[in-house]
Amino acid sequence: MLMKENSPQNTSFFASRAAWVTSLLVIVILGFAIRLYDLTDLPLDFHPTRQLVSVLKARGIYYQTLSVDDVPAEERSFAIQQWRFRSSIEPEVLDNIVAFTYRFTGEQAWVARIYSSLFWMIGAVFLFLLARELTSIDGALAATAFYVFLPYAVIASRSFQPDPLMVMLTIIFLWAVYKWSNTISTAKTAKDANSSKDLNLRDLRALSGSPMGWLFAILAGLFGGFAIFIKFVAAFFVIGGGLGATLGRGSFRETLKQPQIYVMTLLGILPGTAYLIYGVWIAGYLGSKFSSHFIPSLLLNPSYYLGWIATLNHVIGGVTLMLALLGLFFLENEKLRFMLGLWAAYALFGLYFNYHIFSHDYYSLPLIPIVALSLAPLAHWFFAQMTQLTTTHWSRFTIYCLLLFGIFASLWNSRTELNSIDYRPDAAMWAEISEKIGDSKAAGLTQDYGSRLAYWGWQNITSWPTYGDLIYHDDLRGAQRDFEKQFENIVLTKELFLVTDFDDLARQPFLKEKLSTYLIFAEGDGYVIYNLR
Repeated sequence: MLMKENSPQNTSFFASRAAWVTSLLVIVILGFAIRLYDLTDLPLDFHPTRQLVSVLKARGIYYQTLSVDDVPAEERSFAIQQWRFRSSIEPEVLDNIVAFTYRFTGEQAWVARIYSSLFWMIGAVFLFLLARELTSIDGALAATAFYVFLPYAVIASRSFQPDPLMVMLTIIFLWAVYKWSNTISTAKTAKDANSSKDLNLRDLRALSGSPMGWLFAILAGLFGGFAIFIKFVAAFFVIGGGLGATLGRGSFRETLKQPQIYVMTLLGILPGTAYLIYGVWIAGYLGSKFSSHFIPSLLLNPSYYLGWIATLNHVIGGVTLMLALLGLFFLENEKLRFMLGLWAAYALFGLYFNYHIFSHDYYSLPLIPIVALSLAPLAHWFFAQMTQLTTTHWSRFTIYCLLLFGIFASLWNSRTELNSIDYRPDAAMWAEISEKIGDSKAAGLTQDYGSRLAYWGWQNITSWPTYGDLIYHDDLRGAQRDFEKQFENIVLTKELFLVTDFDDLARQPFLKEKLSTYLIFAEGDGYVIYNLR
C-alpha cells in the first residue's frame, strides 16, 4: 500500500561529502545568526508573559548571590521575593544557567536568547542525523532546513523559556532510541539467519545486546529522562517515539525480552519522578499545578478544534502540514510506525492540553521536528527526480542558487519580523509609571499580570484578571464571579488603579464604566492611573 524508498543512495543530489557537509554548515551558521539578530531587544517579542516569568526568576537567583554592598538591600529583597513568588512547574534549569552567566556579563536578559538558540541548533544537528537514518542525505538536509528556517521556529526558539531545551533533548532521545531499535533489528536478522545452525559468540552477543546497543539504550534513557525533567509534557513525545521505534522493529512480546528496554525505562522515569515527588510531597509547591489543563467540555465544542487548526496554520502552515502528512506514504513500514508514534503522541497531547493547545501556540513547538522528519521522505523523492533532470554542472548550479534564494528569502522575512517593533523604549515607560505610583498601593489591568512593572519598575501591583482569564474560568468552573464583588475584593484596599492594556479594557465594559467614575491621577503615553480615593 505504501511507496517504499527505491532510489539508490548514489543518486543523491548532494552526492559528495563536501557538498552536504558544506550545506549543513551553511544551514546551521545562518540559522544561528538570524536568531542573534536584534539580540538586545527586550524579551517582549514572543509570549512575554512566559518569558518575563523566567526573566524575573533569573534576576532573583542572581541577586541572591549578591551582597548589600553590590546592590541596594531593597532591590535585592524585591528581586528575591519576585523569584520565589512566581509559580514553578518546571525545574529552573535555564533560569539558573542564565543567572550564573550574569556573574560575568551583568544582568543582561539577552543572554537567554543565546542559550535557547544554541539548544535549538544542537537539536538541528541531531535532527539531521535522525532524518538521514529515515531517508537520505537529501531528505535530512531538507528536514533540517525546515526545522531551522521556519519563521515561527526562528522567533520561538530564541525565547527565554524551557521549551527549546526540551525540544533539543527530545530530538536527541529520538535519534538514540531509533539507533537502538536498529541494533534490535540487526539482532533479529542474525537470529533468523542462524535459526537452522548453532550460534557463534558474535551471534550470541547480538542477541543479548551489543555494546553499541547498550550505549544507545543508555543515551536514549538519559536524554528522554532529562527531556521529561525539563518539562513534563515531553513525556508524550518520549513515550510515543519510544513505542514507535521499538514496536516498529518487532512485536511487543519480543520487545519485553530485551533487558535494555528496562534500563531505558528506568533512566527515563527517574529524573521526572524524583522532581515530582519533591515538588508535591516534600516542598509542596507542585500540588495544585497539574489541574486546569484539561477541560472536558471543550472536546464537544467545535471552536476548540477550529482553534487548534488555526494554531497549526500559524505555527506550521496548512500546506506544509498537508505535505508532511503525505510524506508518510513514502516511508517503509518500520519507519512509518516510528513516525506514526510521534504523530499519535502529538494528537493525544493536544487532546489532553485542550485549552493550551490553541491558546498557547508554543505548546505545538515539539510538532516542528515531527513535521520536519515527515517532510524528509518527500524531499528525498523530490531531489531524486531533480538528480535525474539536472545532468549538467550548470543546471545543478542553478538549483543550488534557487535553494539559497529560498533560504535568504525566509531569513529576510524573519529579519523583518524581528525588526518590526523596537521594545526598548518600554523600559523607560515602566520606570516612569513606577515613579508616578511611588509608595501607593495599586491594582491594575496591565500586560503580563504586572511583570513588566515588576521587572523594569521594581514595583508590585495586584493584577485585575484579563478578558481571557474570565473566559477561561467560565469554561473551567461554570460561572464567573459577580463583577461588583470582584472589584470590591481586588480594589477595596488600593489607592490607585493602573491601566496599560487598553485593548483588554475595551473587552470589559463593566470595568471600563466603573473606572470612568474615578478621577485620573496621572497619565502618559501608554498608560492611565486612576485615583480610587
